Amino acid sequence: MDFVRATAKYEAWLGRHLRLLPADLAYKHEQMRLAPFPFLRATYYRWAQTFPEVCPDLADAARVLAVGDLHVENFGTWRDIEGRLIWGINDFDEVAFLPYANDLVRLAASALLAGMTCRGRQAAEAILAGYREALGAGGRPFALAEHHSALRQMATARLHQPEPFWEKLAACPAAGDVPRGAAKALARAMPEAGLEYRLLARRAGLGSLGRERYVALVEWRGGFVAREAKALAPSAAVWAAAREVGAPIRYAEILDCAVRCPDPFVLVQKRWIVRRLAPDCSRIELSALPRERDEVRLLHAMGWETANVHLGTARAKVLVADLKRRPRDWLAAAARAMEKAVLADFRTQQPPK
Repeated sequence: MDFVRATAKYEAWLGRHLRLLPADLAYKHEQMRLAPFPFLRATYYRWAQTFPEVCPDLADAARVLAVGDLHVENFGTWRDIEGRLIWGINDFDEVAFLPYANDLVRLAASALLAGMTCRGRQAAEAILAGYREALGAGGRPFALAEHHSALRQMATARLHQPEPFWEKLAACPAAGDVPRGAAKALARAMPEAGLEYRLLARRAGLGSLGRERYVALVEWRGGFVAREAKALAPSAAVWAAAREVGAPIRYAEILDCAVRCPDPFVLVQKRWIVRRLAPDCSRIELSALPRERDEVRLLHAMGWETANVHLGTARAKVLVADLKRRPRDWLAAAARAMEKAVLADFRTQQPPK
């Protein structure tokens, strides 16, 4: 199946699970044509379809509850119940049981497609080193207050000027008819009952563009407060495997089992994911990182955090044993192969009819 046909089939499938917004979907198609990395972020459904074909030798890798749509911009910060700043994986829209190698290969391929300065083999080695070390340690979340000074400096560079964040959020258009489930979830997530907040329609991300996404914004006790509700659907991996019957949404499941300092404001309310939005609680884009940054150390941390997630549903010794039987450069080779497949699809795009 070629890319254009796959896109049409996936979007038709997704439209049976949630309400799609045509204008946001058209914008997504525009963003997909800009560059290979935005294309990768926007087309996890295609990755789920092609990964088993391009990397058949990884199909027998130990299965875990995987992120699925992992990439170098799917990381961010939040505050845990103690108010500590935590860094880690930011989004779990595409969670499914997959070979653990899926997440590692996608992360390494994204580093290539994003144009990170470290070489492909160096990136793969850093990711694998972090992953292996985390397995050996039984995992450990990234609390940035006392430890990880270099990562803290990279992760907090965007926090020095919070005004643009709130200005951009406040500029979102007013929402029309907000579904009852989303409205109830947002009201429940506000800091106190009875607040007169604005309901806004937000366009954000790439993989989830086209889905309904609403924000409740209010000025409360001297500062802004925002909560977001985003529509959920089964993972695109379900579509790719043609296993639609009884497909669960596993977002809450992966949050509950991963080695993690949870964000107390992230809640799954039926088919909506609700979270707090703030400058210290959002995804980190590479462009927001300081120019002088240690990308090898960053990728090492990303590999470690990937293991934190995988350890929720797999024993470390099982994953270590699987890694030991792989050839030395398996991750770099698989990442290059998937990079080639993604670029081939990127070049075949056509304007949607």
